[in-house]
Amino acid sequence: MAVPAATETPAREAGRRDEPRRAGRELVLEVVFRPLSNALASPLARAGISPPVVVLANAAVGAVAAVVLFTGNLVGAALLLQLKTLLDNTDGALARATDRVTLAGRYLDTVADLGVNVLIFVALGHVTGKPILAAAAFVALTLVLAVDFNVTELYREQHGVPTVQPNATGASAEQALAAAYRLVFAPLDRVIRGVSAWRFGSRPAYDRFSVTVLANLGLTTQLAALGVCLVLGAPSVYLWLVVGCPVLAAALHVRAELRVRRSPGTVRANERSCERL
Repeated sequence: MAVPAATETPAREAGRRDEPRRAGRELVLEVVFRPLSNALASPLARAGISPPVVVLANAAVGAVAAVVLFTGNLVGAALLLQLKTLLDNTDGALARATDRVTLAGRYLDTVADLGVNVLIFVALGHVTGKPILAAAAFVALTLVLAVDFNVTELYREQHGVPTVQPNATGASAEQALAAAYRLVFAPLDRVIRGVSAWRFGSRPAYDRFSVTVLANLGLTTQLAALGVCLVLGAPSVYLWLVVGCPVLAAALHVRAELRVRRSPGTVRANERSCERL
């Protein structure tokens, strides 16, 4: 039997509210990069390094990795990409540790990742001799990352754990970064949420399994997989893997459709519709 909210202890309530937050765990992130990034954030905080500096360092390392990859040094590029991932996760840990989470920082992180991804896939197109496949893989990755983000947000909303957004400051840099985000990601966000609203309405279509699978298609895992493929001398394999990711996302959507159709609420709604007829 459920415990009434009024009788829950603060610890129990915090654990209950945090449950959806923990649903979409990305294994490579949690096991490898999060402990490293948390450890790195402490000395950076003591040194007075700001989170945006780490974001820019992350972007710079990613750009250098793309150049190294373009020259054909696959192992060097693989190592640099893992350093890029470490820094990419460290900026968030540093922002939280120093209470400097900002809207501009979140936009900068997202836009920087997009720019680095463009460079990486250009380099992959060059070293594999398959620029069209690389372009298709870039589009597929951008789409899957958007699906991951929006499905996770919808899952959290359905479980009463809304994402806390930093307050907007109205600064010119923040507005410029927000405009860049809206240009690229806002249309994808609207399409994904529009499809969800059309097919599911307010019904809880996404479960822990779907959110977890999508989380493990995230950028940390993607760059780890790319690193492995580069070390093995098989960058084309990674491109084909990424192109296949939207197929997996589509399969999860079909699964969600079937779950909603089989839910008791849907059955009752169908029965009421038949009675009206």
